[in-house]
Amino acid sequence: MRLLSWLSESVDERPGAVQINDRGVSWVELRRLAAAVADDLHGLDRVAVEASTDLATVVGVAGALLAGTAVVPVPPDAGPRERDHILRDSGAEAVLVPTPGQRRGDYPDRPLIPVDLTRRADSSRPEPDPADTALILYTSGTTGAPKGVVLSRRAIAACLDGLADAWGWTPDDLLVHGLPLFHVHGLVLGALGPLRLGSRLHHVGRPTPERYAGAAGSLYFGVPTIWSRIAAAPAAARALRSARLLVSGSAALPTAVGTGLATLTGRRVVQRYGMTETLITVSAHADGPHRPDAVGLPLPGVRTRLVDDDGAPLPAGGETMGELQVRGPTLFDGYLHRPEADAASRTSDGWFRTGDVATIGPDGWHRIVGRAATDLIKSGGYRIGAGEVEDALLAHPGVREAAVVGIPDSDLGQQVTAYVVSDGVAESELIDFVARQLSVHKRPRQVRRVDALPRNALGKVQKSRLPE
Repeated sequence: MRLLSWLSESVDERPGAVQINDRGVSWVELRRLAAAVADDLHGLDRVAVEASTDLATVVGVAGALLAGTAVVPVPPDAGPRERDHILRDSGAEAVLVPTPGQRRGDYPDRPLIPVDLTRRADSSRPEPDPADTALILYTSGTTGAPKGVVLSRRAIAACLDGLADAWGWTPDDLLVHGLPLFHVHGLVLGALGPLRLGSRLHHVGRPTPERYAGAAGSLYFGVPTIWSRIAAAPAAARALRSARLLVSGSAALPTAVGTGLATLTGRRVVQRYGMTETLITVSAHADGPHRPDAVGLPLPGVRTRLVDDDGAPLPAGGETMGELQVRGPTLFDGYLHRPEADAASRTSDGWFRTGDVATIGPDGWHRIVGRAATDLIKSGGYRIGAGEVEDALLAHPGVREAAVVGIPDSDLGQQVTAYVVSDGVAESELIDFVARQLSVHKRPRQVRRVDALPRNALGKVQKSRLPE
């Protein structure tokens, strides 16, 4: 089967199959636009794409994949240093850009190939080998320069087919989202998913509650920041009652937000788990139980396990926290030019070390505690998950946002410290509030008020910046 099987085979000429902001095209028109780009890329091994939120990005990525050319997305707001690193490290031979006047980046050392939305072609070419590279996605660079994650066509297909099975995702769906087109969530799931599975796509541009509400979709993707804003806009939330599925990912959805959305929309939000290196590996099912504090079950072919600090297997009893390790068909092929990072990321028996702390219940349901480096706090001999304390803080009516970290402490090892965006609630009140909901040892020892939490493009809190 072709990677973009629906796009490659559809004869549907009805307008609006794929709409990005206010510009839409039919499946046939999109294929012809992409074929023109593919013709321009003949003989190129890999090409960078200025991944703005526009139709040109989807056309460019689709054209490159039809041509068998690996795609290197470049965030449109990348600074010169980040952009130069991505281009040089990836070895991109050219850059696909929107037509002049729409470009955002500066690429002095690479040929530019404009994605001309007035050009169409009817050419076709053989499907590349499933083992060939489809995408090289760059990590956030929190531990040094961003690393290129090499993803095969086979891995992307396995991920999307697994999600189609879990979510009942079909051509009858209209997918709505407003996610960036240079990450797994917005690009692989949110753009390539429809091109493979056939659902229509409406990318709303800036993801406001009003734009989500006005899109009349059956399937919605969002990150917790988006869902939090929708939950705070009751009229917009109620407009989603006609949707069959709401999906949240990229970070843990606060329990209070999920509960609020369920009340307003009549829909439980499905959560899923994955990384750039693994794509999506675990998810709740559309027709199965939903648990507000858990992300579900492994997708077909995916295996998971928990290990302790020494790498020894841990029981799946639902209480024991350990590092989550995964293996299966959705995993990446390696870090580009980083053999030492590859070796460090995998165990001797072939499992990928996610660096995330989780629990697995006897029924196989997974709960993600957070990153081992920032979200597992070892304080006074206890192992404390930051997410549980954050949820407790967010249950206070005066707290709008919360992030919890462990700060080095000479007595406790680490001190539970909270950063909150709040309405002037006293520190002592919040400490006592948490202590009444959770075990006393999980209470914050210190609460610091901030005007805003530092976040990346997907709304994830950047905890390494909190002490600043």
